[in-house]
Amino acid sequence: MLVSELIQKKKASGLSNRQIAELSGVPFGTVQRIFGGITKSPRSETLRALEKVLAPEIMPASEKVKALENEPALKKMPATASYDMPAAQDSMLREAGLAYQVKPAKQQGTYTLADYYAWPEEERIELIDGVIYDMAAPASVHQLLAGALHATLLQHVLQHGGACTPIVSPIDVQLDRDDRTMVQPDVVIVCDKSQITPKGIYGAPDFVAEVLSPSTRRKDLIIKLNKYMAAGVREYWLIDPDSKTVTVYDFGHEIFPVHYTFEDTIPVAVWEGACKVDFRVIAEFIRSRLE
Repeated sequence: MLVSELIQKKKASGLSNRQIAELSGVPFGTVQRIFGGITKSPRSETLRALEKVLAPEIMPASEKVKALENEPALKKMPATASYDMPAAQDSMLREAGLAYQVKPAKQQGTYTLADYYAWPEEERIELIDGVIYDMAAPASVHQLLAGALHATLLQHVLQHGGACTPIVSPIDVQLDRDDRTMVQPDVVIVCDKSQITPKGIYGAPDFVAEVLSPSTRRKDLIIKLNKYMAAGVREYWLIDPDSKTVTVYDFGHEIFPVHYTFEDTIPVAVWEGACKVDFRVIAEFIRSRLE
């Protein structure tokens, strides 16, 4: 079955990506990328697993029964069970007169660090004010930008010393020091070493940089901007590889926003401009690797 046909089957079923992942055993991130149009040619075993959920009519009867009986994510319900649930709340997959109950997800806004730590390791997420945000796998340009920026900041520390520590993602940041928020910024600078723990960073970093991507743009531009400012982050950079711009919020000096391009050299405010990042060098490095 083609991906386009599976997408139509998904629309007709009313199942969410999360439910499809639980029913099929396919990692949630993979399901997202397939039905989001990012992955055009999934592996054949992945397609078969999705077909078992969305198009069971094309499976041989013996394989269908065996798959349903062995599916660990499902719990068989009595044939007499009632299925008169509203469509928006229906988490049942009906097959051959039986129903299989999917464990319902918690309501957004009620998740805690316990849920965050219990989340499948193959799925990158962030927790902000009790809301879970999925993080798609970053593109090459995203990782190159974050890595090059971190290397520049680290080189400054190695040459000039000081208490501040640049760290590149993935790193857990317990931003509000509570159990409702855990973020993973692309690059941070932490100047109080007591904030660096074996599990991650406890409290607001001094500096945060986020590289924008289609899946994180709104979160980084609005939600995280307000969270970082309220939490006490002193400086926030938003790096946009599409427009080749960098927007700087210098909260510590109440100067924001300031707009730069990849042709500019940008001072790091938490170091009072002693470190400057030449984005022409970074842009040329990335261009030479991707073209």
